[in-house]
Amino acid sequence: MKDRLKIGISACFLHPDPARAAFAKKTLQYVEQSMAHWIMSGGALPVMVPSPAGDTARGDIGYGDYAYWLDGLVLHGGADVWPGSYGETPLQERWSGDRIRDGYEQALVHAFVAAGKPVFGVCRGLQLINVAFGGTLYQDIATQRPEAVLHRDADAYDHHFHALEIVPETRLSALLAGASSNQINSIHHQAIKDLAPGFVVEARSPDDGMIEAIRSTGPAYVAAVQWHPEFHQPALGTLDDTPLLTDFLAAAQAAKDRG
Repeated sequence: MKDRLKIGISACFLHPDPARAAFAKKTLQYVEQSMAHWIMSGGALPVMVPSPAGDTARGDIGYGDYAYWLDGLVLHGGADVWPGSYGETPLQERWSGDRIRDGYEQALVHAFVAAGKPVFGVCRGLQLINVAFGGTLYQDIATQRPEAVLHRDADAYDHHFHALEIVPETRLSALLAGASSNQINSIHHQAIKDLAPGFVVEARSPDDGMIEAIRSTGPAYVAAVQWHPEFHQPALGTLDDTPLLTDFLAAAQAAKDRG
């Protein structure tokens, strides 16, 4: 049997909610099917990383155990990032985000970086990575950047698109040099305000300058995009960002080969 790469996916959280029909009193952790299938498309095995913390925690498993065993980490979309994570108070209660998930994912990111394993962020994952390394966010683009183009259409969802402008002479520009489209899906109402130290911008929205892709300038492989490559469908005429997954998995393989 082929020795496949094992790629961790950070979990989304459903916290106890009396209004929920199933498991109302329980904390649920899950991954989106499309994200797991995207990783499988590259020949790797997706593995959800359950949080070792919580009111039912037991045993001595920690974040470092996952970072040691797995070959890379993907952070996917979901709830807003808690403004307190970057020293702000929520402008509105509905933008309070998920403080518990923030702490869990930041711990995962730092564990994988310490272990020399690559990290890739998608949508919320980009925002979380930026905050984890000292950056800040716009809590709501429409409120704080009213001149910006629409970045989220709840009805269109993953069929809402805008153009992408890739920064020349970046790793992303090399990876997507042969791309035949610059259209990406856009499903976010929060975005990077202040870029984290030690990171560079690799792409922006050409209409308003909103940051759409970042990468660490240090020795660790830490990169992220604001759009959802796992939602890509060739029939929609959007950017074929398969090279992003290929590059990430190559970094995971290199880390695995180093032992």
